[in-house]
Amino acid sequence: MRSTNKSFSVARATLCAVIVLSLSVLFARAYAPASADVPAKPVHGIAVANIDRSVQPGDDFYDYANGAWIKKTVIPPDRAGVGVFSALSDLTNKRTAAIIEEAAKQKAPAGSGARQIADLYNAYMDEAGIEAKGLTPLKPHLDAIAAIKDKHELAHALGETLRADVDALNNTNFHTQNLFGLWVAPGFNDSEHYAAYLLQGGIELPDREYYLSDAASMRDARTKYMAHVAAMLKLTGFTDTGARAKRILDLEHAIAEKHITLAENDDIHKANNTWKQADFAAKAPGLEWEEYFRGAGLSKQAEFTVWQPTAFTGEAALVASIPLETWKDWLAYHLIEDYAGVLPKALAEEDFAFFGKTLFGTPQQRPRWQRGVFMVDRWLGDAVGKIYAERYFPPEAKAKAQEMVANITAAFRKRVEALPWMAAATKAEALEKLNALYVGIGYPEHWHEYSGYEVKSDDMFGNLWRGGLFEYHREVGRLGKEVDRKEWCMSPQTVNAVNLPLQNALNFPAAILQPPFFDPKAPAAVNYGAIGTVIGHEISHTFDSEGSAFDSKGRVRNWWTDADLEHFNAATAKLAAQYDTYKPFPDLSINGKQTLAENIADVAGIAASYDGYRAANGGKQGPEQQGFTGDQQFFIAFAQDYGSKVRDAALRAQVMGDSHSPGQYRAATVRNIDAWYDAFKVKPGEKLYLTPQDRVRIW
Repeated sequence: MRSTNKSFSVARATLCAVIVLSLSVLFARAYAPASADVPAKPVHGIAVANIDRSVQPGDDFYDYANGAWIKKTVIPPDRAGVGVFSALSDLTNKRTAAIIEEAAKQKAPAGSGARQIADLYNAYMDEAGIEAKGLTPLKPHLDAIAAIKDKHELAHALGETLRADVDALNNTNFHTQNLFGLWVAPGFNDSEHYAAYLLQGGIELPDREYYLSDAASMRDARTKYMAHVAAMLKLTGFTDTGARAKRILDLEHAIAEKHITLAENDDIHKANNTWKQADFAAKAPGLEWEEYFRGAGLSKQAEFTVWQPTAFTGEAALVASIPLETWKDWLAYHLIEDYAGVLPKALAEEDFAFFGKTLFGTPQQRPRWQRGVFMVDRWLGDAVGKIYAERYFPPEAKAKAQEMVANITAAFRKRVEALPWMAAATKAEALEKLNALYVGIGYPEHWHEYSGYEVKSDDMFGNLWRGGLFEYHREVGRLGKEVDRKEWCMSPQTVNAVNLPLQNALNFPAAILQPPFFDPKAPAAVNYGAIGTVIGHEISHTFDSEGSAFDSKGRVRNWWTDADLEHFNAATAKLAAQYDTYKPFPDLSINGKQTLAENIADVAGIAASYDGYRAANGGKQGPEQQGFTGDQQFFIAFAQDYGSKVRDAALRAQVMGDSHSPGQYRAATVRNIDAWYDAFKVKPGEKLYLTPQDRVRIW
């Protein structure tokens, strides 16, 4: 998914993998949803007012748990969707804004974290200053592109655009706007040291299918995209913009044809391709790789893991076959798009008109102060996060969360030990991996350092340019060094959670560990159903279709017996087939293979959290509350995690380009859990009913 402003689109991707939230990409950036109606008094339990009692739980559990809220909710004009995460996201943004405003009032010394926060925010908020500068900040970079004389210089220029802005496992900026993307992470085969991964890139639209699909909606999107490209070029002084836009779209179409799909991308074993620098010329001819790596500052990097070899071969060939002038137009357009949000208003508005209104159906932008908060979070996340954690995450909340993690981990361990189909040797490996798992709660043990990042209060374009280079050089500087397994990839003020398979680690930021997900005053059934299933989900990612390829030290290694792996693959294929049957649109189904890892984590996460909840209650149900049994509260809390209302364009984009299923189908995961049937007396003939032998059981 893609943000209104590319300045926000790189979401601290260094080591993140497999984000839990179904709409995290869609909702976390410039299109983030507005707050749902927040009750005047906190409700320490399930949101009974959201339940639609006219719906049978066994027919549509999502609508049963959320239907009343969905009926009365109107999506605000500056949002692509609104969901249960919204109130928490808005609260967190307001808190972050207050921290930023305080920093701005301190008049802190130059170079300090507080001064950087203030200067970056003030620079973004200085619309008059940005307007007065016009295209002046952009012009030297456009001139440099215009001066490219041949394919040798083109290779160098393409190398100079490389940024550490992708994460293969989390699909963060999976389709990087540069020709390729760099990811620095623990090595597949040497997990003790940081390695260089290269990923396919080169397209602006959210997914390859936007270029390749013959569906009417995609043809319409391409037509409007070409008009948008022409408009952006015209606003920056180019001539013959219609012809240029056609050539740029044709080039991106050709690039998209070379890309592998999101589902294919998840096969870790196919991604484990080590190319020495000398191999590129033979394996991907057409691009002068020596000059490319020189431009990227990677001449001394001996080898890379090439995630999608066929894409690299195909894209390199396009460098040779496509005329130089087309590539120069492509470079210029991508540069303009990347910085549109901090250029004159006409460019920023045109950028939003297409990527916000057309692609995601969002009528208007968020207020500028909110976009300013996102900007500071993006570039100085830990500087803000350190203050946020001190202020809003007390020790007692951390202790309670740690207790829940311990209970759910113990429940997962018992489930592994009791698996009748798994051999003792495989169980020993699985338990070793579980025992070695690092779980970070609330905030990191070591904070990100920004002293080398120069921020100026009157140079927003330069702040972004320098920020990208600062992070790129920081990442490149880590290559070959020892891995910090306790490093975080999210700031504390992030409403999300993450599994890091290459580190065998989990992160649960402070911002998600508060109501409605985590409430110390709520019954255990509700906490385990809400945040507990999130915790279980992330633990389960350690053993999903991707995570199961890694051992306890984060190495890619097959630790399964042949029979166990065959059983696991058969069970996961059954789950993929189940999700293939879901159709959010008449012409578009959920891709069960594309969403498989997340769906596995949901099934296993619910099961482990349910066991943890029962263990916390001495093996019994929790007490009845608000007319619902403890088990009913558990499952309703889970389904209410994913309550949302989304514009059709945004939902379509998610289905095509996200590894998470939409919320209504995540809530339907309960049909694989035996205890759900007992809790709601679900019977044959109801739409979600599955016979015991058809229910998917993995862990």
